[in-house]
Amino acid sequence: MSDNPFDPALYRDEAVSAETKAINDGIVQLTEGIEDNWDIGPAEARARRERGEGPFPLPPLSPRAKTRTIDTPAGKLELRIIAPDNPKGAYLHIHGGGWTFGGAAQQDALLERIADNTGLAAVSIEYRLAPENPYPAAPDDCEAAALWLAQNAKAEFGSDFLTIGGESAGAHLSAVTLLRLRDKHGFTGFKGANLVFGCYDMRMSPSARSFGGRKLILRTKDVEEFRRCFVPADADLEDPDISPIFADLKDMPPALFSVGTQDALLDDSLFMHARWVAAGNKAELAVYPGGAHGFIAFPGQLAESGLARIDRFLNEVQA
Repeated sequence: MSDNPFDPALYRDEAVSAETKAINDGIVQLTEGIEDNWDIGPAEARARRERGEGPFPLPPLSPRAKTRTIDTPAGKLELRIIAPDNPKGAYLHIHGGGWTFGGAAQQDALLERIADNTGLAAVSIEYRLAPENPYPAAPDDCEAAALWLAQNAKAEFGSDFLTIGGESAGAHLSAVTLLRLRDKHGFTGFKGANLVFGCYDMRMSPSARSFGGRKLILRTKDVEEFRRCFVPADADLEDPDISPIFADLKDMPPALFSVGTQDALLDDSLFMHARWVAAGNKAELAVYPGGAHGFIAFPGQLAESGLARIDRFLNEVQA
């Protein structure tokens, strides 16, 4: 695979490996015959997921994980922490799920890997979910957690070296959190941002609008429904706190943008990477042929390549 994200060959069908094609076909087959989340509703979809009734097995919980509860302006907030011995710093993690699904406890394998391969304490936020808690609840929780970490990382982990990142909605919330800390608190102390197949434009980018109905994790309909759950009907979709692609992105940390070519949010990463660089920040763009939304969670060489690139990025920003 070419390391040049602007190589047209990366985006052609022949660049997709047989293994990746088989994984994608398997995902579609698994999801075609089940009830749609939007037909049963987010609450019931969450409940079924918790009971292990969805198309994908529940990830195992780590015996190493600890829960820390902090006080925020909105009340108590839980942080799930997996830390190595003698951490080199902290990685503030924000999980995905369209601001509507998911949870910090569903990311333990990823958090263990980051702790073991980078030496950073992984701290994942149990932010409030939509539609029960729409915008600005999740960004408020992430802002509060980031402030707590900035103030307490040295005492908690022996180092004030900070990074941030997340997947899908978590990448969106990571970008929003960085902007809020800069603009509201004058803090630009995060040294790296790991932004994985994020959504940065709530108007919906061209790839999100045109993806269609193939059940490869994230369809056009899903993007629309997630937006409806998260964003109030009267909100300004070009508000940088909602669509960070419209923000002034100066003084952002080095970032790694990772995305697959068969992701409805492909354009979000392509466009946001360009804006990040145009604002004078360092940024890398990693594009994975055939990668579906969420591809790093599935087995195979493509996922391992993406995870290894994330490991390398988080180690390089510590150098």
